[in-house]
Amino acid sequence: MHDARVLVVDDSAAMRALFSDILDQAKNVQVVGAASNAADARDQIAELKPNVITLDVEMPGMSGIEFLEEIMGSNPLPVVMLSSLTQAGTETSLKAFELGAVECFPKPLKATPEQFAKTVGKLGKIVLAAANSNVKDRKHMQRVHVDAGAVFEWNGRIAAFSASMGGIDALTTILSAFPQNCPPTVVCLQAEPMLVETFIKRLDTDLKCSVRAAKDGAALTQGTIHIAADPERHVVVEAGQPPKVRLMQRDPVEGARPSANLLFGSIARGAIPSVGAVLTGMGADGAKGLKLMRDSGFDTYVQDRKTALVAETPEAVIALDAAQREVALDAIGAAVLGSCNQS
Repeated sequence: MHDARVLVVDDSAAMRALFSDILDQAKNVQVVGAASNAADARDQIAELKPNVITLDVEMPGMSGIEFLEEIMGSNPLPVVMLSSLTQAGTETSLKAFELGAVECFPKPLKATPEQFAKTVGKLGKIVLAAANSNVKDRKHMQRVHVDAGAVFEWNGRIAAFSASMGGIDALTTILSAFPQNCPPTVVCLQAEPMLVETFIKRLDTDLKCSVRAAKDGAALTQGTIHIAADPERHVVVEAGQPPKVRLMQRDPVEGARPSANLLFGSIARGAIPSVGAVLTGMGADGAKGLKLMRDSGFDTYVQDRKTALVAETPEAVIALDAAQREVALDAIGAAVLGSCNQS
């Protein structure tokens, strides 16, 4: 892993100073420059050669979104978008993911000292992971669309996914393969809750099946995807006919909440017929839980390192031999559906 060399781009002098200060405190992160607009940033990119950029969404002249599109179209660099997470902000953030942003991070407005300290550590880790991401080598995958004539006959297995950094883009691609009568599906997603709320609404509109925010006690039945992203509660699966989603308040597990290890572990220990898949992400959450599933005889997959935007979590899965197969982004949906299909 190499260090992050960051260019901070924001039209506000106060915000440039704030984020430069935050990142200067982060381990293995160096702020090499700060720019007030796209033209200034363009010159500094050529001169300073940063390996990651933090970019304000709202800037006079060329907006952050417009500049992001230019960067990704000419000389792709890892970009972390910074914005206030209003309703309009979440829609813009989803657009940023579509254009190739690695992550969208909320500006710490009116933060307490404790919240600010937490922001320092989190943003530093995100920027470092972004600097080591696969943006330059990444090929935009075609979204898989279900053949209207294809027949899916459910064999009783539940589908369980986990994802963090890069997960919104990956899930958009993967879940687009799911038919109206898809297997009951649970997703553990590490992302900003307001952003996930807008993401769920968009998926529910665009996909053939239903997409819902995970609710405690929800029955896992065909045709519905449950996405859990509440940073205050873990998600597990409770055995039964049908199995149920359970949300529980307890301490983070190895720094993660909701914890993918806890989700996959509950499936393995409950002997609930399932298939598990770990997608792009930062850190190792999900690797140990997926190993429990594999050791219990379940089908397990991991997104391959070439198509994972951030390969840290897939690498942890592979190191534990927790997945039967590494699968490219454009094939994971089909692989999971295949494990849940009668034929």
